Amino acid sequence: MENESIYRRARRIFLGAPRDLFDPKIFQHISLIAFFAWVGLGADGISSSCYGPEEAFLALGRHSVLAIFVAMMTVGTILIISGSYAQIIEAFPSGGGGYIVASKLLGERAGVISGSALVIDYILTVTISIASGADAFFSILPPDLLHYRIWFVTLVIFILIWMNLRGVKESVAVFTPIFMVFILTHVPLLLYAVLRHIPEMPAVAADVSRDFRFSLGQMGWLGLGALLMRAFSMGGGTFTGIEAVSNSMQTLREPRVHTGKKAMAYMALSLSFLAGGILLSYLLYRVAPVQGRTLNAVLFEKVMADLWRGDGGKVLLAVVLGSETALLFIAAQTGIIDGPQVLSNMALDYYAPRRFAHLSERLVRKYGVVFMGGMALLMLYISGGSVKYLVIMYSINVFLTFSLSQFGMVLHWWKDRGSEKKWKFGIAMNGVGFLVTASVLCLTIWFKFPEGGWVTLLITGLFVAASFGIRRHYRAAQENLKRLDELLLALPPVTVPSAQEPVARRQAPTAVIMVSGYNGMGMHVLFSVIRQFPGMFRNFVFISAGVIDTSVFKGAAEVENLAHDLEGQIRNYVEFAKGHGYYAEARTKVGTDAIECVAQLAEETAKDFPNITVFAGKLVFREENFLDKLLHNQTALMAQKRLVFAGLPMVVLPIRVL
Repeated sequence: MENESIYRRARRIFLGAPRDLFDPKIFQHISLIAFFAWVGLGADGISSSCYGPEEAFLALGRHSVLAIFVAMMTVGTILIISGSYAQIIEAFPSGGGGYIVASKLLGERAGVISGSALVIDYILTVTISIASGADAFFSILPPDLLHYRIWFVTLVIFILIWMNLRGVKESVAVFTPIFMVFILTHVPLLLYAVLRHIPEMPAVAADVSRDFRFSLGQMGWLGLGALLMRAFSMGGGTFTGIEAVSNSMQTLREPRVHTGKKAMAYMALSLSFLAGGILLSYLLYRVAPVQGRTLNAVLFEKVMADLWRGDGGKVLLAVVLGSETALLFIAAQTGIIDGPQVLSNMALDYYAPRRFAHLSERLVRKYGVVFMGGMALLMLYISGGSVKYLVIMYSINVFLTFSLSQFGMVLHWWKDRGSEKKWKFGIAMNGVGFLVTASVLCLTIWFKFPEGGWVTLLITGLFVAASFGIRRHYRAAQENLKRLDELLLALPPVTVPSAQEPVARRQAPTAVIMVSGYNGMGMHVLFSVIRQFPGMFRNFVFISAGVIDTSVFKGAAEVENLAHDLEGQIRNYVEFAKGHGYYAEARTKVGTDAIECVAQLAEETAKDFPNITVFAGKLVFREENFLDKLLHNQTALMAQKRLVFAGLPMVVLPIRVL
C-alpha cells in the first residue's frame, strides 16, 4: 500500500489532481473560449504558413512570378472552406467533424472512411509540424548540431503527450504567449514587406505580365495550368487544420456554435493573411532556396536587412524564427487534441477499441493521446523527419474528409429544404465548398500519387479495413452475449415475501459480485456462485462502477443521470436475491477508472463484512489472441490483481461466448 500511495502521489504531481465530476462548473473549467480555441485548434492551420507556401513556391521552379496567382487561389480556397465549415458547425453543434457528418448524412461506411482519413491526417499533422518546427529551429543553429535533430523531435513529442495528459486547457494556456509572439511578429513584418514594395508594384506587375506571357508561350495554356495546379496542390498542407474547430466542438465554451464560428473566423482571416502575404513576399524579395535553411528564414533575414541592421535585427530575427518553431509544435497539439476525439467517436460506434472512449482522472482521452503521439513518433523515424517527403503524404486525407463533409451537407440542405429557411444559402456555400475541395483532392492525388502519395492512401485503406474488422468482431461478441441476456427473461419467480426479508449476518461469508449493469452476464455470475458454492454464502453485495466516458461526459446532468440509472439497475439484483432468501445490498460509484472505483467499493465493503470473497465474470474465447485482449477490457483480471495486494480474495469466473 505504501508503494501504491507513492505512485499515486507521483502521478498527481506529474499529471495533476483528479477532476471533480460532480462540480457544476467542471465544463467551464476545461472548455475553451473562442480566443483559446484559435490558439489551440487554429494553430494547425496558421502554422502551415511555415511550410505550405514554401512548398507551393518551390514547385513553381523558375516561374516564381506565378506565385501571385497561387497566392490568390490559396486565399480564396481558405475562405471558401472556412465558410462552408461554419455551416457544419451550425448543423452539428455537438461536434464530431468529418466522421460524424459523413456517418449521419452519407452512412456508416462513408463515416468510417472519413474518420480513418482524419486519424491518419492528424498523425501526419503531428509529424510534419514537429519535423518542420525542428527544421526552423536548426536553421538558426550551427550545422554541426544537425545530428541531434531526431533526439530533439523525440523529446518534443514526449513533452506534448505529457502536457495533453494533464489537460487540454492547461496545454493551450502554456502555448498562448508563444502563439501571440508569432502573430505579433509575423503580421507587422509581412505588412512591412508588402507595403515597402508598393512603389515598385508597376514594375512587379510588368514582370508578372512578361513572365506570364513567356510561360504561356513556352508551355501553352494546358502546361501553365498544370504548373499552377501542381504548385497549388503541393501547398495543400496550408489548408489542413481548418476543420479542427468543427471536430472539437465538445471542448468549446457555451454557446458552442457562437464560440466555434468566432474561432473559425479568427483562423480564416489570420491564415489567409499569413499564407497570401508570405507567398507575395517571396515574390517581392525574390527569395531563393538556401541549403539548410527554410524559405521563411531567408525571407525574414532579407526583411530584417531592410528594417533593422545590427545586433537588434539579429535578435528580432531569432525571435521570429523561434516563434515559428514553437508555433509548429503548438500545431502538433491540434493533432493530439483532435485525433483522440475522432478515435473516441469511432470507438463509441465500435469501429475502434472501446478504450479510446475512456477518460482519465483529468478528463482526457488518455489512450488516444498516447496513440497519436506514438504513431507520430513512428512516422518521424520512418520518414527520417523529412518535411519534403511528409508534405507529399500530407493533405490528401484532409481533402478526402473535406469533400465527404461538404457533399453530405449538400444532401442535408436538399433533404431539409422544406423546413430550413436558409437552405439556398447553405446548399450554395457547401456546394461551392464541395466543388473546390473535390477538385483539389483529385489534383492532389494526381500530382502526389506517383511521388509517394500512394503510401497515404495505402495506410488509410488498411486503417479502414481494420476498423471494419473491429466492428465485425464486436458484433459477433454482442450476438453471443445475447444468450446470456435471455436469462433475464427466464428468471425463477420470487419465493420469499418482502415482509420476510433476511437480515444481514456481518461475520458470515459474504459474496461481493462485480457487475456492469443489470444484464445476463451479472446474473450468470450470481448463479455460478450459488451453484459452485452451495449454501456457503447468505450475504450478497453487488458493486458496480459507472464509468464516465466520452458518450456520457457532455454535461453535469449526464453524470448525475448515469449515477441514478446505475443505482436503479443494480437494485434489480438486490430485489432478486432478497426474493430468494438471501440478504443483499448494492453499492455503486461513478468515476473515470473502473478499477479504482470497484477497488474502493470492495475495500469499503470489507469494513462492514470482514469475511468477503469478490467475484467477477470474464469473457473467454476459444482461441484468445492479441486482438481479443485489445478489444475487450481486462477489468476483472486487473481488479483481481489490485485486490490481492489489498489482502482481499477474488475469484474470476470464466464465461464462454465464442
